Amino acid sequence: MANTAQAEKRARQAQAQRAHNMSLRSTLRTAVKKVRKAVAEGNKTAAQAVFQASISTIDSIADKKIIHKNTASRTKSRLSAAVKGMAA
Repeated sequence: MANTAQAEKRARQAQAQRAHNMSLRSTLRTAVKKVRKAVAEGNKTAAQAVFQASISTIDSIADKKIIHKNTASRTKSRLSAAVKGMAA
């Protein structure tokens, strides 16, 4: 447990920041799931639209260093391959 006022404040700030980061990470997971669901349903135009929306979400979260930039790039690449691999 924190023994000084400064340590107590840092603990509060860390707790608040962790909650915010978890919220953003959840948003990321939801965006990825939406694309995968659209691909599974087989509607290519809908999948492309959802994919474009998720790209900005993924990039935004990577810019905030919630996830590593290479993880974001890998995720986008795999989602893109899934969308492109769909039957037209």
